[in-house]
Amino acid sequence: MAEIQGEADERSPLLKSESGSEDTLVETLQENRSRWTSIRIMYLTMFLSSIGFSVVMASIWPFLQKVDNSADASFLGWVVASYSLGQMVASPLFGAWSNYRPRREPLIISIFINVAANILYGYVHALPSHNKYYLLLSRAFIGFGAGNVAVVRSYVAGATSLQERTAAMANVSASQALGFILGPALQAAMTSIGQKGVSWKLIDLELNMYTAPAFLGAFLGVANIVLIIALFREHCGIELNRVKGINGNIQEIPEVLENSFGSIDLIAVVTSNILFFIILFVFAIFETIATPLTMDMYAWTGKQAVLYNGILLLGVGVESIVVFMTTKILTKRFEDRLLLLGGFVLIFLGFFVLLPWGDQYPQIQWTEIKNISNYTSAEIKYNESSIVTWNFFMQPSLDLSAERIGCPLQQVWCQYVPIIHLSQYILSATLIGMGYPVCNVISYILYSKILGPKPQGVYMGWLTASGSGARTFGPVFVSQVYTRYGPRWTFGPICGIVMAAIILMGSMYKRLIGFTIQYQRLQ
Repeated sequence: MAEIQGEADERSPLLKSESGSEDTLVETLQENRSRWTSIRIMYLTMFLSSIGFSVVMASIWPFLQKVDNSADASFLGWVVASYSLGQMVASPLFGAWSNYRPRREPLIISIFINVAANILYGYVHALPSHNKYYLLLSRAFIGFGAGNVAVVRSYVAGATSLQERTAAMANVSASQALGFILGPALQAAMTSIGQKGVSWKLIDLELNMYTAPAFLGAFLGVANIVLIIALFREHCGIELNRVKGINGNIQEIPEVLENSFGSIDLIAVVTSNILFFIILFVFAIFETIATPLTMDMYAWTGKQAVLYNGILLLGVGVESIVVFMTTKILTKRFEDRLLLLGGFVLIFLGFFVLLPWGDQYPQIQWTEIKNISNYTSAEIKYNESSIVTWNFFMQPSLDLSAERIGCPLQQVWCQYVPIIHLSQYILSATLIGMGYPVCNVISYILYSKILGPKPQGVYMGWLTASGSGARTFGPVFVSQVYTRYGPRWTFGPICGIVMAAIILMGSMYKRLIGFTIQYQRLQ
């Protein structure tokens, strides 16, 4: 008896085993090539979507301050959250659209919206007023365009067999992670353009370290549209009506069961959405707080924070790719549920490490101003024209013309909450960089298996919406709590939330199973 095509061999057409007859082809070799070409275009679409999110994450805060000096850290939370809010609204819409119309339509429209929003982001500086609100609006529409993630994942789930799906969904998540890698890396590389960069007054264009990533995102979006029009083809319904039976044979699913809404374990579906919400919620908090936290704790300038966090996130992204590839191997040895639980444990340890301790405190911004009285006017004039010499991570020399560094005086907790040591921050990023990709990819794999043969566009849309909701509330939560109460009251509750997720998963462990296993139990 031949089984459905294995994960590693994408070049062989799918085979169907009929009882008492020879194997027959489900698809031709040409169809197989077309199917995998379309799947790889979905990998690319996911990759470009994640680049659109991550390429500006480290620079949003200094760019926001540059285009509108009335913006504060609380507004930063809304700007970061607006991306996910737009994605949360769009994901179910695009998911439902893809269930009833060719997937090419929502893909092209969503990417076009993304391109237009990136151009708006690059021109925020040229608008006469309310710049911070236009910046927020541009990020919201970039997120709305990124709602096509639901279409991508539902297409890949529907265009692969059960045995192909684990590897294919892992590759989707790996493509997303690769985008998160290259995004900060590209942003770090573009710091060489500088804050002023080059300008073209005829069209009000300013190409600098803040706007160049947005224009790059627009260019990549246009390229993505061209590839979808030229190469993407619809391939769905692979093995929709067949599951692998207990004895290893392929069995037909009764039509009454396939069409029954009750055939899906809704409790498992809701639990999966809650767990996915928590995964994205805590990670959104980490990536949002990275730049303000390091500027407060280590007295980094905006440019330094963008560069150093970009390098750190690059390392975390490389780590995530390795973890994704390792996860594909581990799924053959361990249950998906067990790997998901292990990922949550790693995330918990990552945030626990971030809790501040010790007797060393952050540098306060006003210390330099207070010490100005010790200088004569001649000395101050000399210092204003001097070049700042920086230690690699901390302690700048006095330069009154430079931006203010250190923990702001208005954040009262800066005076009594110990510093988070750089080693703590790096260790935390490493642990979260291991736990998050495991939870991310296993959540999608397990969710797809729970849904089984059902069309997954709408369900994937709701899962994406739950993750987008997490990315909406996470930045708002952290911007409000961190500014008022500091890292202790930010990361402490996060540890509690992750622990609650571990408890929830333990209580629902037996229900988090694939549709095939559920069907076998019903038999």
